[in-house]
Amino acid sequence: MNDACPAHLDPLTFAFYGRSMEALHAAGVPFLVGGAYAFARYTGIERHTKDFDIFVAPEQLDRVFEVLGAAGCETEITFPHWLGKARCGDDLVDIIFSSGNGVAQVDDLWFQHAVDDTVLGVPAKLMPAEEMIWSKGFIMERERFDGADVAHIIQARADCLDWRRLLMRFGAHWRVLFSHLVLFGFVYPSERARVPAWIIQELSRRLARETASLPVEGRARVCRGPLLSRAQYLVDIEERGYHDVRLTHESAMNEDDISLWTDGIKVDGPAAGERPAA
Repeated sequence: MNDACPAHLDPLTFAFYGRSMEALHAAGVPFLVGGAYAFARYTGIERHTKDFDIFVAPEQLDRVFEVLGAAGCETEITFPHWLGKARCGDDLVDIIFSSGNGVAQVDDLWFQHAVDDTVLGVPAKLMPAEEMIWSKGFIMERERFDGADVAHIIQARADCLDWRRLLMRFGAHWRVLFSHLVLFGFVYPSERARVPAWIIQELSRRLARETASLPVEGRARVCRGPLLSRAQYLVDIEERGYHDVRLTHESAMNEDDISLWTDGIKVDGPAAGERPAA
């Protein structure tokens, strides 16, 4: 590692992060850097967090644990549907392979569109900006809303974003993307034209079609709120008779995942499970 240790990092922490990346490189385990480091590269906005986020494919998780364990880390699966951790003393690497709502699972496209960079003196690939928007777009807890992060990424990267892939990523959840694009035009009125007209028109057409369509008689009452907040829509599931959308094809979660994720609200605090996931 040739880069000097940043002023905000303890030298031992700096060495731990670099050693972790180099160990994964040496073992041939593909990973992407996300979190505050990727966000700073894309937006120029620096944050000083107490952990380091890497993204890996789910099928690589056991290998990541093996490599980092051999490097002296204590490893654990914190939430089986999306998050593991590797600790060395007080230092922490978050190992992310999906998202808290079970939607934004890491797949081959993350790696195909990753960005080459150098992080803390180590050559590494950054998670793509499009996948960062996809991941962050769903974080709408009462205690944490990542809409400003999404707006800043669009403001910094609008001219080079792969808008069609971004639209594909949100899929059936296109209303979430639309909401962020509408807010972007509110936050940056002088830059709203940087969002391609075709995507606004396409999403507007979808909204108009859905608004004009009649409800399907007998369709189950579904609440998609838990995809946005693990806490704020529990009342709809537990007391108001709505079906939890996380138990459908729209999420990779199962009942055990949901139970553990919900219990984490009490243990870790309302938004603790939603790391700077992107």
